[in-house]
Amino acid sequence: MFEPFQKKEKEYFIIESWNRLNSNLIAGFTTKNGGKSKNEFQTLNCGFHVGDALTDVQQNRQLLSTKLDFDINSWVGAEQTHGCRIAKVGESEAGKGALDYESSLQNTDGLYTEEKNTLLTLCFADCVPLYFFAPDYNMIGIAHAGWKGTVDGIGKKMVEKWTSEGIAVQHIQAVIGPSICKDCYVVDNRVIAKVNNWMKPNIEIPYEEITPGQFKLDLKKLNQFILELSGIPPENIYLTNYCTRCDQDEFFSHRRDYGKTGRMLSFIGLKGASS
Repeated sequence: MFEPFQKKEKEYFIIESWNRLNSNLIAGFTTKNGGKSKNEFQTLNCGFHVGDALTDVQQNRQLLSTKLDFDINSWVGAEQTHGCRIAKVGESEAGKGALDYESSLQNTDGLYTEEKNTLLTLCFADCVPLYFFAPDYNMIGIAHAGWKGTVDGIGKKMVEKWTSEGIAVQHIQAVIGPSICKDCYVVDNRVIAKVNNWMKPNIEIPYEEITPGQFKLDLKKLNQFILELSGIPPENIYLTNYCTRCDQDEFFSHRRDYGKTGRMLSFIGLKGASS
């Protein structure tokens, strides 16, 4: 099975096919390795909100800034709340959430922009990172899809934002990034009831009942179906094989680490002269 994420350095993976498509595009996902954090945050924790030392998180982000050759003052981050608010990022947002949590865009779980030299960033530790790219329009975006954001349709809402700006849906590409796999993710009837709101005839159900009222849920597959339902051609959607819980040498995992752990960073940005 094709794997869209390729290890670039010990600190991060990139979406290599998108980088080949546009050499000015950098999109990827960090590992938990190569940073300064200690104890349960060893070592490349990128989340400000998990109890790690602020100076260690700042050093980790500065390290990534150098590795990615993307000025930290052009990063944009968000206060993720498992909601569906999506913000379009302009020049005035540059640097917000880059080196502190307080300046992050409030109550936001999706970011998109056409601005060059702006790095969109979100934090993860099992939830699904969604990446969006419209090469013909130089539009990029990312979204944070935990089970709440997924069943509330944050992926669909990103597509609707873009099409409302004149982007043809068939020109949108999407990548579903490292997150918890079906075998590691058990949910109850309450979640499945919301999943069923998306189900249509003749599609593969993305969950399986393992005991009465307990289900293994494939969040990646569910997001894939929602993106297809939103009009993105299936051939434009790629899924990773990586599981944040299984691949413990590479990633933090909220479930595996019982909630006391660091965060990986999803990132996407286009370098070059602004139009």
